[in-house]
Amino acid sequence: MTKKKVDETTGVETTGHEWDGIKELNNPLPRWWLWTLYACIIWGVAYTVAYPAWPMISGATKGMLGFSTRAQVAEDIVAHEAKNNALVEELLAADLTALKPGDDLHRYAVARGGSVFRAQCSQCHGSGAAGAKGYPNLRDDDWLWGGDLETIVATIDHGIRNETDGDARWSEMPAFGEILSEEEIDQVVAFVGSLSGPAEDEAMVTAGAVVYEDNCSSCHMEAGTGDRETGAPNLADAIWLYGGDAATIKQTVKYSRFGVMPAWGQRLSDEDVSAVAVYVHNLGGGE
Repeated sequence: MTKKKVDETTGVETTGHEWDGIKELNNPLPRWWLWTLYACIIWGVAYTVAYPAWPMISGATKGMLGFSTRAQVAEDIVAHEAKNNALVEELLAADLTALKPGDDLHRYAVARGGSVFRAQCSQCHGSGAAGAKGYPNLRDDDWLWGGDLETIVATIDHGIRNETDGDARWSEMPAFGEILSEEEIDQVVAFVGSLSGPAEDEAMVTAGAVVYEDNCSSCHMEAGTGDRETGAPNLADAIWLYGGDAATIKQTVKYSRFGVMPAWGQRLSDEDVSAVAVYVHNLGGGE
């Protein structure tokens, strides 16, 4: 049997560990610390029994109390929506064009629509709705199908060029690289560029006007002002979705563009569609 070692100075048993002549005393832990540790252990065991805690293959243990933060959040959402039921019904029945800034219903629609926009639309159109390359700026007056409230509602509801909604906005530009020669494409690019900026080569512009008249004017109109009925953009206003430099216009003419927007009416409630339309219209670009 190993004899216990005792420190001569303090008279306390040592652990047997020694570093550079310094011995480790085997002092007992403070009682208050031990009781705190025991209490934490008991609390931990009781907590895992009472509340969801241990991860399993397809979930976690439910706990004897059946508490769920998800259920609590769901209850809070239901309670919040119940408080807004009157405003929701009023919004659904309202003529959106008659809403006046400053009215309670208009403020509610803008607030609700802003939340929907930030959650569902900002990923493409930007947090400030200023758009990006390939995604329209919703703050200006350049609208492909129209910027009045009813038109915005229809665009949000049915989407653009999607295959899930039969009433989606639909327009499709041919890939003229398969129709025109390289020279004709360069000519029409020069003409289109001259509609909103100075002409760099008058001869190319003149030749391009003929190509444009024969191939593009039926959709974009003779003056290049576009047609909202068919979703043909205005080429004369210096506002470009993908870029207005010659190289980008040439790529657009040659290969076409085909942006798609989901039919949000299939994902959002009617009141959310109306609210986000009011929010977008309220940004300043609505007509």
